[in-house]
Amino acid sequence: MTDTVAEVPALAGPQRRIGAEGPLVGAIGLGCMGMSGGYYGPADDTRSIEVIQAALDAGTTLIDTADMYGVGHNEELVGKAVRGRRDEVTLATKFGIRLADGKRWNDSGPAYARQAVEASLRRLGVDTIDLYYVHRLDGTTPIEDTVGALAEFVAEGKIRHIGLSEVSAANLRRAHAVHPIAAVQSEFSLWTRNVIGDGVLGAARELGVGLVAYSPLGRGFLTGAVRTLDTLPADDFRRGNPRFADGGLEGNLPLLDQVGEIADAHGATPGQVALAWVLAQGEDIVPIPGTKRLTYLAQNTAAAAVELKADELAALDEAFRAEHVVGERYPAAIMPATK
Repeated sequence: MTDTVAEVPALAGPQRRIGAEGPLVGAIGLGCMGMSGGYYGPADDTRSIEVIQAALDAGTTLIDTADMYGVGHNEELVGKAVRGRRDEVTLATKFGIRLADGKRWNDSGPAYARQAVEASLRRLGVDTIDLYYVHRLDGTTPIEDTVGALAEFVAEGKIRHIGLSEVSAANLRRAHAVHPIAAVQSEFSLWTRNVIGDGVLGAARELGVGLVAYSPLGRGFLTGAVRTLDTLPADDFRRGNPRFADGGLEGNLPLLDQVGEIADAHGATPGQVALAWVLAQGEDIVPIPGTKRLTYLAQNTAAAAVELKADELAALDEAFRAEHVVGERYPAAIMPATK
């Protein structure tokens, strides 16, 4: 299969609203992290821009980036891709993770928020960011202060909606008391369902906050395309991820059997079944699978048409029970703290 724009189906719907009063977007968004920074091996800017534009052509409207992806490069890339098509896209970006001199730390302070939003607006080449997330809390700044600063940006017209990423139910409630929160962005997939067990999804639904699910394909694992570490580039982030490294991948491979069976029954790919499972968890959930290839973009886009039966959803839930999954979702050094 060649990697061409023509293979991406043009689909106008379905659509979902992010939060009770947030933006209306295509049911499946596009995560752009892999297009910068080498997280999943090398990327090509020209091809990445082609993928973003093809996604817009196919009815994808939520484009997700962050200032730390490629240390600003990803926002610049997205800005180039959507130039001249601003009215077709809901732009989401994030601040709060800082990278400098080989170090990484979190900063959700109001002063840095002001600096960060101005820089993101400049790199994206826009006047307003549709959805602006706190990427990570720093554990020191009261969340009320952080959200208060973002509320000022809303009043100034710099951002339209506020989001939080990898946040606890308690902090979500505290934040929402200061200013309405449109979305929580958390990892959510067949093999990562923490937001159900820790009450985040329940709190979000109570408050009218949408869930934007990142890594809905389990960092590629759920597509069935990664069956040995030998297929990954030498600098690929997954080589150090506990679910892939040190036997984690081999231990998790049996989980794919159930996905494959259901995919065959629908004439779909395993990745489409994984996305269909996420979509079936509620109309308030929007997955943002990432890809650098048009062929995978086409598959992801078409997943919105896959409807799983109740018994299939139950079988997937059983197969991917937490005790069946080998390894934590992040290395300990960068595991998000949500307390």
